[in-house]
Amino acid sequence: MIFHKLILQYLKHKDDEGFYRLQAEDTVRWLEKSGVELGCETSVLDLGCGHGIIGGELFSRGCPVTFADETNQLLPEYQDLPFVSIDIDKDDLGTLGTYDLVICSNVLEHIPRPAQLLDSVDRILEPEGKLYLSWGNWLSPWGGHDLSPFHYLGPHCGPRVYDRLFGRELIHTPYVTLFPTTIGQTIRMIRRNPRLHILSILPRYYPKLAFITRIPCLREFLTWNCVIFVEKVACGNCP
Repeated sequence: MIFHKLILQYLKHKDDEGFYRLQAEDTVRWLEKSGVELGCETSVLDLGCGHGIIGGELFSRGCPVTFADETNQLLPEYQDLPFVSIDIDKDDLGTLGTYDLVICSNVLEHIPRPAQLLDSVDRILEPEGKLYLSWGNWLSPWGGHDLSPFHYLGPHCGPRVYDRLFGRELIHTPYVTLFPTTIGQTIRMIRRNPRLHILSILPRYYPKLAFITRIPCLREFLTWNCVIFVEKVACGNCP
C-alpha cells in the first residue's frame, strides 16, 4: 500500500518524477505478485506513456518495451527505446502490433471516447495477453485532478469557482483534456467486448481494500485511482 507515501511525496514535491516513480515501482510489484512473468519473453506496450516511467521500470526487468503516445516526452534515459506516435482517440490501434502486456496508466480520463479504446484494445493483445488499465475516476477525491475538489460542483461550475478563487489557469480542463469517467461505466464497456475478460478490479493505491470496487456507487467515491486487470480470451464466435 503506497497511499501514504504518495500523499507525503505530493505534499513535499507535487507530482514530480519521484511521485510517478513510486507509482511505477508499485505497479511492477503488483504485476509480479499477480503472476505476470516479466523478462525478455514478455513484450510490453506502454500506451499513452507520457514520460515512460512505468515502461522504463518494466524495461529494467528485462522486458522489450515499446512506448506509444501522441508526442515523444520520454525521459532522456528512454529516448533510445522504440517509440510510436499515435493519437489513441483517433488512430487505428491495430498499427501498433500485438503485445503480451499493455500498460494504459492514467490515460482513460484524458480521451473523449474511451469506448473506442476499449472496443479495440484486444487488437493489440496477444492471445492471453494482459491489459493493465488504471485511471482517476471522476467522482473520487482526485477525479478532477488539479480542479479537485471543485469538480464535485460539476465540470462547468467547478472551473468557474476555481478561477474566481485562485485566478490561475487549470492544467486539465473538463471536456477538453479531462473527461468524467465512472468505474461502473468502464466495467460495462469492457464486458461488451467478448474478447476481453476482467481478472481483477481494485483501488490502485490500496489494493488490499479491493472489496470497495464491488460496491456500486460507493466505489466511485472511495477509489482514488481504479485498476482493472484484463485478459484477452479466445472467442470462437467472434468476427
